[in-house]
Amino acid sequence: MRKIMRKNAGLTLLVSGVVLLSSFMFVRQQPKPTFFLIGDSTVKNGQDDGQKKGPDGQWGWGHYVAEYFDTTKIKVENDALGGTSSRSFINMGLWDRVLAKMKPGDFVIMQFGHNDGGNFMFDSTRARTTLRGIGEETQEGYNPMRYMRKQETVHTYGWYMRKYINDAKAKGVTAIICSPIPRNSWKDGKAAGRNNVNSYGQWAKEVAQQTGAYFIDLNGMISDFYDKEGEAKVRATYFHEDATHTIEAGARVNTKFVIEGIKSFPNLALNKYLK
Repeated sequence: MRKIMRKNAGLTLLVSGVVLLSSFMFVRQQPKPTFFLIGDSTVKNGQDDGQKKGPDGQWGWGHYVAEYFDTTKIKVENDALGGTSSRSFINMGLWDRVLAKMKPGDFVIMQFGHNDGGNFMFDSTRARTTLRGIGEETQEGYNPMRYMRKQETVHTYGWYMRKYINDAKAKGVTAIICSPIPRNSWKDGKAAGRNNVNSYGQWAKEVAQQTGAYFIDLNGMISDFYDKEGEAKVRATYFHEDATHTIEAGARVNTKFVIEGIKSFPNLALNKYLK
């Protein structure tokens, strides 16, 4: 009888040990979440190396985002590409590549708009323009870009932004949309790069409201900051070569406001991965 009890006790301990080990292995095998960044050159400029000019090169704000996160607990992946609009990022297959990597519990932040305007609807070198607004209007035409070379139905900026958000949500991913950062333009001593009225900043906000995505008014926050800093300091400290792309100092300022925007949502799970 004692032998049977000892065997049963040993078997119980063995089973318990296997269960505990399996549980430990299961926890250990869970992949950490990924924070994806998508957008244009103001998020990631060129090869993300400042053109090898150091702090005086052009840098996107996405380059410095990882510095604010505990990367032992979350992966930060900057998949933005210079020159893309909300439309061409999809046409080039870049969004499909990001989607393929996404899993439930991930996060994505997006900023488009700088390249959505202009007269490049079916241009042979860019073909990236979107229709203005957030409606369901469309325009048909032939897209001659090498990655397309076929008839295309072009939609509004809002239509493409909704697609990003809805695609992400379908995969269990939390979406954050930003208004485009302001350009280095001025009028009467005030930052003139605001785009919150009948422009991409307003439309980004409206799409966020439609879809339930988080919205960071990056344009408004940075424009207010530029007003306080003053035109001379902003031009000398945060920009060099053009009115759109910041040097390191400017990119770091923009990153700071991205993080402030994230922190402004206490219920946003991304906050728990901040340092």
